[in-house]
Amino acid sequence: MRAPLVIVVSGPGGVGKGTIVSALVDRDPGLWLSRSWTTRERRPGESADAYVFTDRSSFERRIAAGGFLEHTEFLGQLYGSPIPETEGDRDVVLEIEVHGAQQIKAINPAALLIFVLPPSRDEQRRRLQGRGDPAQKVAERLKKAEDEEPVGMAMADHVVVNDDLEQTIADMLDIIRHERMAKAV
Repeated sequence: MRAPLVIVVSGPGGVGKGTIVSALVDRDPGLWLSRSWTTRERRPGESADAYVFTDRSSFERRIAAGGFLEHTEFLGQLYGSPIPETEGDRDVVLEIEVHGAQQIKAINPAALLIFVLPPSRDEQRRRLQGRGDPAQKVAERLKKAEDEEPVGMAMADHVVVNDDLEQTIADMLDIIRHERMAKAV
């Protein structure tokens, strides 16, 4: 018997983290997603359960109570991963940005960090625009990506380029299976 894995999926905005994580959890019954909290508004068409959407004061009360594994302010909004409640022996997946991934790796060096990159900056721009981000937010996220990518790649256990969604999901499921086998020995 092995301890459950903490799997961190990180990368800049527009790389497809949410889509990938949703598929991973759907296809692997040994995974469960810890939903992050955020103070940002829901995007048009975004699922109500994509995050725990909350106001700043509720988020700050949760910080004061020690209720997050990690939290950060990103482009003026707060984001955080709640301390997960156990889900039996299932492995937990955290979908978080680079600063949060750094915090998780600092408190849990054994956490598996899979860093996702876009195939190109132009494709990343197209994805951000396609999900309804305003032009200013797209520009901010692209600039932020230039700063985040070297940091994320340096601390990642695995780097995956999301240029073909099905292949990316298959590659990440293979990585997770490999890590489980390595931890079981």
